[in-house]
Amino acid sequence: MSPKGTEAKEEPAFKGKNLHRFVYGPVLSRRLGRSLGVDILPPKTCNLDCIYCQLGPTKKRVVTRRPYFRVQDVIEAIKAALNRFPEIDYITFSGSGEPTLNANLGEIIAEIKNLTSIPVAVLTNSVLLSDKQVRRELLLADLVVPSLDSATQEGFLAVNRPSPEQRLQTVIESLAAFRTEYSGQIWLEIMLVKGVNDDLDQILKLKPAISIIKPDKIQLNTVVRPPAEPWALPLEAAELQAIQALLGPQTEIVTETRKRIPSLKTDDLAETILSTLRRRPASLAELTAMSGESSQRIQKTIESLLAQGKIVAKEHYHQRQYEIKSKREKNEGAR
Repeated sequence: MSPKGTEAKEEPAFKGKNLHRFVYGPVLSRRLGRSLGVDILPPKTCNLDCIYCQLGPTKKRVVTRRPYFRVQDVIEAIKAALNRFPEIDYITFSGSGEPTLNANLGEIIAEIKNLTSIPVAVLTNSVLLSDKQVRRELLLADLVVPSLDSATQEGFLAVNRPSPEQRLQTVIESLAAFRTEYSGQIWLEIMLVKGVNDDLDQILKLKPAISIIKPDKIQLNTVVRPPAEPWALPLEAAELQAIQALLGPQTEIVTETRKRIPSLKTDDLAETILSTLRRRPASLAELTAMSGESSQRIQKTIESLLAQGKIVAKEHYHQRQYEIKSKREKNEGAR
């Protein structure tokens, strides 16, 4: 027998407390229904510094792929989540940054496909599609939602703030190459910021790029959650509808969620809310729809989290939204 305190030489592959480290939700996605989020990155790991990012600014762009966590830890978290919430529409890679930066992405998707028939979606900013290995790994997914917020280098620099050497033309060519290789669904997301990439010239220049990418859908979005830059403002519904008409019938607007899903029946509603808010700000209506709980219970939990200084409230896009309190806000509150 091992001496006391030395019985286990290695941590177990998965502990229940780690569920919210790798998995969040299910969230009520505007496009994917009941979406179980899979987060395989440390907080804000990205190769862009988009002005609209709901996670805040990118302190240092990451350009090299690497494995961040053990694959088995991620898979065990997904298994545990599926046992708790079996009625899921998509398992979705998103969360704390750009999922393709995790070098184990392909292996994790393959393990999920062996585990369940629930379709897998990957949300990506498209930059790493120039890497043939990344494109091969994404072939395993059922749905890829890549971003293309501008068709000009100037717009790319203004909205997405890439590394100086990154060329938008490479991104567009990589998306076109991926379309020829991939038999699944591609829903191209265009995030529009008022006064930055929404003018007629910018929109018309998107059309030739879209014609070579050949997405199954075009999805227009705008800054519906508090952004990295407070001056990154949303478009109104009528403005989005005018752009939708310009881009054609395969274009849809994805800014609203109206459905409600059954209760998650969680014993720890506060941690469930915090787990979601670590990845995306949300309103009371969104959190209520996501959880299936009463708005009164959600409101009471939110008030408790506000009182504890764990979250803050911000007015944005015609509604109050809640997000995790930043280190700067915590420091200011302590003064």
